[in-house]
Amino acid sequence: MAHSIESLMDMEQDALDELFSSVEAGPIPDGEAEGTAIIAPGTSFTPLISRFINAFAWQGKVFDSDKGVLKNRILPFGLNAILAKVYKDKSWLDGKECIVLDYSDTSIVAQWIRDEIRQIGPGMYLGKVYWDDTRLIDFALDFNAET
Repeated sequence: MAHSIESLMDMEQDALDELFSSVEAGPIPDGEAEGTAIIAPGTSFTPLISRFINAFAWQGKVFDSDKGVLKNRILPFGLNAILAKVYKDKSWLDGKECIVLDYSDTSIVAQWIRDEIRQIGPGMYLGKVYWDDTRLIDFALDFNAET
């Protein structure tokens, strides 16, 4: 089943977790992806919060798979900043392999953040954000979108 950004925002948290756990990690991505924060999943607030975050804080990620790193596109003008290491490891959600986006050694402002992603369709990844060991939010990365 193909998943769109809209269908992901309509899902409740349990369904997002089930989807994440039901798929393989997939390949480490390369290139630029449009990002969508999924906060308060399955509620009428999710699209509004997501649009606000995209406009003012975070637009996506740019992966360099050859170097094993990524940079986040942030702020209203899309500055590429906040570096993370990218590698495969066990997920904190279910213990299965995922792609880890690790900021602990690369960023002063995000050193407590760990993202985990898995491919849920061609060019589409679902992610989980952790602050230390506390899960915060979900997000989607769309490598097919016009960025």
